[in-house]
Amino acid sequence: MSTVVTGKGLEGIVAAHSGICWIDGEAGILSYRGIDIHDLAEFSTFEETTYLLWNGVLPNELALREFQAQLSLARGLDFRIVDMLRSIPASASPMEVLRTAVSALSFYDADEKDNSHEANVRKCFHLTAQMAMIVAIYDRLRKGLEIVPPDRSLNHAANFLWMLNGVKPSKTAVKTMDMALVLHAEHELNASTFAARVIAATLSDVHSAVTGAIGALKGPLHGGANEGVMRMLYEIDKAGEDPVEYVKGMLAARKKISGFGHRVYKTEDPRATHLRKMSKQLGEDAGQTKWYEMSRAIEIYINADKKLNANVDFYSASTYATLGIDVDLYTPIFALSRIAGWTAHIIEQLDDNRLIRPRAEYIGPPYPSHYIPMEERG
Repeated sequence: MSTVVTGKGLEGIVAAHSGICWIDGEAGILSYRGIDIHDLAEFSTFEETTYLLWNGVLPNELALREFQAQLSLARGLDFRIVDMLRSIPASASPMEVLRTAVSALSFYDADEKDNSHEANVRKCFHLTAQMAMIVAIYDRLRKGLEIVPPDRSLNHAANFLWMLNGVKPSKTAVKTMDMALVLHAEHELNASTFAARVIAATLSDVHSAVTGAIGALKGPLHGGANEGVMRMLYEIDKAGEDPVEYVKGMLAARKKISGFGHRVYKTEDPRATHLRKMSKQLGEDAGQTKWYEMSRAIEIYINADKKLNANVDFYSASTYATLGIDVDLYTPIFALSRIAGWTAHIIEQLDDNRLIRPRAEYIGPPYPSHYIPMEERG
């Protein structure tokens, strides 16, 4: 019987050649197209980062203006999608809504059946703009509020906050959201990105690939950790307990502390470095530092006692809470950012496609095992 190289959960297995993202987990390095995430977080924007991921190079001034214009022009939803959002049951979660709505978007996309590079790029513009609109519109509808029309003069982060809250966001809020989108935009072959590439490799459409990615991100082992962090902080605050003592109690009860450790990074997640600063700065500017202070106390204890580092989810929780965003929107916002990376990988896969068909190492009964007639079975 032939042998195959295996790793549980495909750990350590190289499954694709890609020029999009490079990670050195031992050194805590994350780069998009060779550019360090620290530089992108400090100096770039979501639009510029998305251009980089899709095109492989940073844009010049004219190219960036054209890219921004195309993305803002893509802010439009067919009225039937909005009607569908109105009809969704109240029991649905925002991630379920996003998954279903993105699938339905293909009905109204003129390029849906065109799998050329140019058509796929156009679909990527539409999806990037429309997903943000879907999340904002649904949140307002479920709260009984009027839909806020998009403002094409605003950048992507600012327009999302505008459509979500109905008030022009502060510069600090826009910078915070924009940086969060940059930090979450891409992360190599994570579960949702791999799912997107597998679907794209069958020559299915871009909408199907993104819908599959959303389905993977919905799982609590992938995209839901920041929600878990914030729910824990709310429980600590409600109980009026010291955060470290509360966490000690959770550990004694063998409960998982969300937001710590990472499958890839053996040192601090470089994205957490920036989110920690953002959480602190935003809290100070808003005069509401308790979420940051609670988070920092827990991080110091977990790092000292368990030798675990905070990951990208830990401080994104307190950051979004300070922005006034509901907990069940945290993972959808993750998707609004990761669409940049998902679509970059879909484009890359389709530009040089081969069906993804790995092997499984067989561990069942030995061959040959013979068929036993019914009358002879015990």
